[in-house]
Amino acid sequence: MNMQFGRLALTSGCLIFALAAAANAGDAPPAPKGLEKIETIVVLYAENRSFDNLYSRFPGANGLLDFKPSEAPQLDRDGAPLPELPPIWGGLTPRGVEPAVDQERTAHLPNAPFAIDDPKGFNTPLSVPTTDLVHRFYQNQMQINGGKNDKFVAYGDSGALVMGHYEGPNLPLWPIAQRYVLADNFFMGAFGGSFLNHFFLACACAPRYPGADKSPAKGLISVVDPDGVSLTLDPNAPKSALERIPKFVRDGALTPDFYAVNTMQPPYQPSGVKPAPGGDPAYADPDKPSTLPPQTELTIGDLLSAKGVSWAWYAGAWQVALDGAKVEPNPKFQFHHQPFNYFASIAPGTAAREEHLRDGGLGGDKFIAAIDTGTLPQVTFYKPQGDLNEHPGYSDVMAGDEHLANLVAHLEKSPQWAHMVVVITYDENGGFWDHAAPPKGDRWGPGTRIPAFIVSPFAKKGFIDHTLYDTSSVLRLITERFGLPTLPGLRRRAGAIAAGGHQLGDLTGALDLATP
Repeated sequence: MNMQFGRLALTSGCLIFALAAAANAGDAPPAPKGLEKIETIVVLYAENRSFDNLYSRFPGANGLLDFKPSEAPQLDRDGAPLPELPPIWGGLTPRGVEPAVDQERTAHLPNAPFAIDDPKGFNTPLSVPTTDLVHRFYQNQMQINGGKNDKFVAYGDSGALVMGHYEGPNLPLWPIAQRYVLADNFFMGAFGGSFLNHFFLACACAPRYPGADKSPAKGLISVVDPDGVSLTLDPNAPKSALERIPKFVRDGALTPDFYAVNTMQPPYQPSGVKPAPGGDPAYADPDKPSTLPPQTELTIGDLLSAKGVSWAWYAGAWQVALDGAKVEPNPKFQFHHQPFNYFASIAPGTAAREEHLRDGGLGGDKFIAAIDTGTLPQVTFYKPQGDLNEHPGYSDVMAGDEHLANLVAHLEKSPQWAHMVVVITYDENGGFWDHAAPPKGDRWGPGTRIPAFIVSPFAKKGFIDHTLYDTSSVLRLITERFGLPTLPGLRRRAGAIAAGGHQLGDLTGALDLATP
């Protein structure tokens, strides 16, 4: 074991359980009436889609059916309306993907949303991956532009693609949304990308890199304007979004006060950073700039463990990634999508790691086996492998949606189904535009609106839930159901939202718990 990281894990673990026990003595909120009927909570966590990108045409939802583009045009970097959208830089589809849509075909689109799968347009179906889009902490805030959502094009890196969406009814999850609950006012917990939003699902917190300015990561500290939310533009940056993508002085993984907000790698394997030469093979090389030091904040997992509630994070293709095995087709495992692998309390060699970090199998087969045998822990998170998570660039919507719909079919037949609540949502918007203004919150979010579904025998059938939610609402439901102490980040977010005159829900607005 890496001795420095090992001592940190031991010390952190003792502190965490002491804090959890102390908090549990006087901070457990009362569970709403009927919540005790829920015995199993399952969270299925997909990737990188805004609500409007997939569900803008869903009847009765707050989508684009009544949206008037002329009343809310995309603005250029100087604040003037764009006369047209720029081309999709590099083309709509990645190189080598058929049917190809090159950059030239995407020029001169109107300044308005457009359907990616329009048969009279690009005719690119749900089964074809599109080019990836920038989805980072500061850019997301610059695109949201105080809630006007009018600078997605200006501060994106894919030109017109940010305004693309799908017509929707062919989505395998569409009929599931019709049968159960679609939440159309659910926002991603943090600004930016997958890395930070996975932390919000685990702890409602932003990770830190203490002393980053004196570390190998010093070159990853972003240069930010005095407003604290905008990256500083390079003096030679293109003036207009019609010319090319923006250029910044330094767009790094870290804030000027050393919070990690864009992708950094786990300190433990599997990680995108290999072990140090001659070092412990279970650890990532701590001297590499992109290795995040082990984190010590309380997580929802720590609180569940302290209360004796069973829980697990199932990751598709986890064991394959851990073994470094090469299989075909490539599952495209994403190291930074595994938030609990960053925390000292669950470091290599701990009993917690063995118990709570589980292999979901290839294609989710081991997760499905746990569903079918009725052996899911009381709180279960599932992260699909990369080629099944709907992330643009390396995955397509259809494959991920079919996978999620198949999981729902298994869950509906599970021995645990009668007392189960399933939450299906996306980690973040993937850079895609959405017209709904996020509520004013704290420094970290909420960010852009994303799709979310509540699937359960207790779900209000065929219901569109307009309650204000964000990713932390999932943690609120878990906290209330199992009488846990409240994570500091949940308190901070609730206070910030309340200061803006709103209240975040706990997902019980989607449930009918009154009937026997």
